[in-house]
Amino acid sequence: MDLRIIKTDEEYQELLDWVDTQFDLNISADSEAGEDLQVALLLIKQYEDIHFPIPKPDPLLAVKQKMEDEGLKNKDLIDWIGSKSYVSALLSGKKPLTLKIAKVLHKKLGIPAEVFLA
Repeated sequence: MDLRIIKTDEEYQELLDWVDTQFDLNISADSEAGEDLQVALLLIKQYEDIHFPIPKPDPLLAVKQKMEDEGLKNKDLIDWIGSKSYVSALLSGKKPLTLKIAKVLHKKLGIPAEVFLA
């Protein structure tokens, strides 16, 4: 396989098919073919990052989803970030999500910091 930057959808599909074949052969990662496979996967990732970008999650939607998953209500956040009205204003987008609050929500809810930096 001639490994080079992917420029078209056809080249992308061709490389995907080749990678499928390599996986079926169950090649060793330490072999020359295994290294070619790793390079191919990097080329595919680069193409996908450009042509199929994944949008960054909205931090407030992530907080609300995590609250729902954990069965938390707005009142459960009062001890962490402030009054009932402040929590409500924050979750409705009327108050800004500050770095200090983002740190608290990251720690307490386990939401990745990258979500808050989006």
